[in-house]
Amino acid sequence: MFVRCGHGVEGTKGWRLENFLVTPTVADMGRLQKFLVVFAICCGIWSIVRENQTLHDQRGALVDWLKQRQLDKYIQVLQDMEITSPVEFADVDHLPQHANFRELKNHVQLQLLQASQQLKEYLILQQWLQQEGLDHYLQRLYSEGVRSLDKASVHVMDRQAQQGSDGGSEVLDDFTQLQNVIKSSTQQQLERQKRLLWERVSVRHSSITWNVGGMVVFATSVALLYTWVSSNYEYLMEHPPPTRGRTRLYEYITGSFLDPARCNVEWGWKEPQAVGETLQFTIQFYQRNGMVYPISDHENVLVEILQGSTQVSAYVEVGSTESSKAHTAHVTFTVRRAGTYRIVLMLGAGIHIAGSPFNKDFVPGPVVAEKTIFVHHSSTVVLTEGEFFPLVVQPRDQYENICYQTIEQNHHDGSFYDLQITPVGNRDSPTDPVKRKLSVMSDDHTKQIVMYLKLDSLGSYKAVGTYRGSSLKNGEFNILVLSKTDSSMVQKNVAKKSVNVWYEAFLLQVGEGKKAKKVYCYISPKQLTVREFILRIIPRRLYTFRVCPSTKFTFSGLQNSHDLPSFTVDDGCQPPVHLACKDRNVLAATFSQFLLKNIGGSETFSDKQGFFYREVRKFHCKKATSSSNILVKVNRRDMLDSSMKSTKHFSASDWGKTFVVSFDGEEGLDWGGLSREWFQLVTEALFHPSTQLFRRFKDDNQGLVHPNHDRPPSINKPKYYEFAGKVVGKCLFESAKGGSSRQLVKARFSRSFLAQLIGLRVTYKHFAADDPEFYKTKVHYIETNDVKDMELTFTEEVYDVIGKLVKVR
Repeated sequence: MFVRCGHGVEGTKGWRLENFLVTPTVADMGRLQKFLVVFAICCGIWSIVRENQTLHDQRGALVDWLKQRQLDKYIQVLQDMEITSPVEFADVDHLPQHANFRELKNHVQLQLLQASQQLKEYLILQQWLQQEGLDHYLQRLYSEGVRSLDKASVHVMDRQAQQGSDGGSEVLDDFTQLQNVIKSSTQQQLERQKRLLWERVSVRHSSITWNVGGMVVFATSVALLYTWVSSNYEYLMEHPPPTRGRTRLYEYITGSFLDPARCNVEWGWKEPQAVGETLQFTIQFYQRNGMVYPISDHENVLVEILQGSTQVSAYVEVGSTESSKAHTAHVTFTVRRAGTYRIVLMLGAGIHIAGSPFNKDFVPGPVVAEKTIFVHHSSTVVLTEGEFFPLVVQPRDQYENICYQTIEQNHHDGSFYDLQITPVGNRDSPTDPVKRKLSVMSDDHTKQIVMYLKLDSLGSYKAVGTYRGSSLKNGEFNILVLSKTDSSMVQKNVAKKSVNVWYEAFLLQVGEGKKAKKVYCYISPKQLTVREFILRIIPRRLYTFRVCPSTKFTFSGLQNSHDLPSFTVDDGCQPPVHLACKDRNVLAATFSQFLLKNIGGSETFSDKQGFFYREVRKFHCKKATSSSNILVKVNRRDMLDSSMKSTKHFSASDWGKTFVVSFDGEEGLDWGGLSREWFQLVTEALFHPSTQLFRRFKDDNQGLVHPNHDRPPSINKPKYYEFAGKVVGKCLFESAKGGSSRQLVKARFSRSFLAQLIGLRVTYKHFAADDPEFYKTKVHYIETNDVKDMELTFTEEVYDVIGKLVKVR
C-alpha cells in the first residue's frame, strides 16, 4: 500500500510514502528537513510564549497578595531574591536562606515570614478544595475571612452552632465530613495531611514549569533529530557510499550506513620495517553510528601503494566467513625498494577512508656482499708507496638498497669489511705476507664505509674486497704501488693536454722457440700503440688499443727470458698481446689514469653516464644559450622527409637549441608536448623496419636494431643515416638537460652497432648479445666441436619472398 499526497503537476509523478520510506529522493529529504525545521521553530516559539505568560500570571498573583497585606513596598526586595511566584514566597523554610532576606530589619523579616505563612495556609486550603471538588467555594470562604484549613474547620463548627444562613448551611453540609475527620484524627495526622497538601501544591507548581521545559526539551530533541538526519543526508550526498542499494530512510535516521571516516587501519608490522618481507595490514569498516559494517566486493575497496610514480602490487581479501571478521579487509603486499611509500585506501568513486593517504617508511635490509659495491670503481687502483688511499664502499641489501650502519652502532662491522691482497708478477714470493695497513671507518655524512689502505712495497697486486668473507659485487681489482717519483711522473703526464710518452718493451711470441721482439709502447689520452722499428729507423705499427674500459690489463710474473715484469693487453676485439716491460707498472698506471680522466673518474655505468651528460651540457653551453628557440615545422603525413627538410640547414649550435614544433594544418602552442610527440614519431619512422633503413634480428618489438644492408635504392643515401645520428644526438642532449626534457629513442641498438659507433672493432663474439640463438646454434658449436668434415663455408643463401633460392652470398 502507499499513500498519494496531492497530485503532481503535469508531466511529474505524485509523492509516494512507500517510495519515501524505502528510497527517499533529494526532494523528499528536502521536504522532511523543512518540516522538521518548521516544527522545531513552532515548538520553540510556543514554549517561550507559554513560559512568559505563566511567569506573568504568577508574578501578578504574588503582587496582588502583597498589596492586600500592604506589603507592596517589598515587591522589589522579593524580586531581588528571585521570588516571582506565590509558591516560592510561601516556602517558609527556604525564605530565610536568601542573603538579601537576612540583610532586612527584624520587624520586616517578621512581617514577611507571617505573610509567607499565611500564604502557605491559603494555598493548602485552595489545594484541599480543588482535591475535594469544592474549589468554587474558595472565594466565598475568603470573603468571610477563612484563609486556612484550620480556620475553615473552626468556621464550620461556629456556623453549625449558630444555625447559619442557607448558603452557610450548604457550606456546613459540605464541611461536616471534614469536621468528622478532624475529630477522629490526632494532631499529628492533621499535620501530616497538611504536609501532603503542601507537597501537592509544590508538585503542581513544578509541573507547570516542567510543561514549559518539556516543550523546550522536545523542541531541542526535534532540532537534534533534524541535525542528525540532515548531517547524515548531506554527508551521503557529498560522500556517496558504494552500498549494495540505495540508502533507506531508517538508515538516514539510525546512521546504519558505511562511513569511511569511521574506518580504521591496523598495521601488521612495527616500524621501522625492513624491505623484502611479505606484509599485511587490516582495514576495519564501521557504520555512521559506530557499529561494524560487513564489507563485500560490492563496496569496491581500492588500495594503491606508491613510491613516487611506481606502484606496488597488492592482494586485497575482502570480508570473511567468520562473523567476527566480516567487517575487515586484509591487504597483502611486498616492497623491495627502501624509502617512503604512500598507501591510498579508497571506497567506490575515490572516497578516502579516515587517515588516507598514509605515509609509511621502509628501511633497507641487512648488508649483502654480492650487492655491495665500491664507489667510483676502477679496474686498476694506483697507490703511492707509504701513503693511505681511500676505498669507498657502498653497502647494499639484497634488493640493492643503500643501507648504512655506523661502526659505532655495530662494532662488528669494522671487522666484517676486509681486503684480500695477493702479489702478482713481483720479485717477492706470492706466499710472502703483504705488508699492509687497513683501517675501516664509517662516514656519517655520505653514509658510506671508507677503507683506508697503505702498502709499503712497490709492485702489482690482486685485491678482492670482501664482506663477512664473501666477495663484493665489483670487489676484484688490480693495485699498482708506485714510488713517489714514479707517481709524480704519472700525474704530470696525465695533467698535460697533449702527451705521447713511450716505453721500451718486448713482444712475447706465443709458441715454442719463438724469440721476443723488441717493441715500443706509445701511450696518449686516446690510445696505446705498439710499434716496432725496422732497421731501427722505419716505424711499423703492430697493435693499437683504445683507452677505454673494454681494454683490460692482466699482470703476470717474471717467467720470460728477459726477467722482466710481463702483462697482457686485451680489448676483446683482437688477439691478446703479451708484453714484458721494465716500466710495466708506470705504463699501466698512466693508461689507468688516462682512462679515468676520459670517463669521469669511475668505471661504473651511472658515473660514466653522469660524466657524459655534464660534458654534453658544457659543450653546448658554449654554442647556444638555453633560452634560445628554433622552429621545426613538419607534416604529419610525411614525417621523415618533412623533418629532414625542416632541419636541413641547422648547424650544430642550432641542434643545441630548444625545438618548437609545429604540425602543418594544426593549431597549437608547443609547451613541450608537441616536441615530445615529434621525437616519438620521427624515431618510429627512422627505426621501424617498414622504413627499411634499419632492421631487427627478431621480428618483434623487442628485437635489436642495426642498419639494413638490403635497403632500397630510394633511401640508400648517407643523408638518412646522418639525420638519424643527429636525432639520436639530440635525444641524448635533451636527456642530459634532465627533468621533463628527457627524450627516449624508440629503438634498442645492437651491441655490434654500438661498438661501431664508439670506434671499436666488431667480431663474431658480438653475436652472443645481438642474436643469442644464432650464436648458440652455430658460432658456439663451431668453437666447441670438430667441424673439419662438415665442409662449412662462409656463405649465406638468399631466398625471395616465396622461398626460392636467389643467390649464394
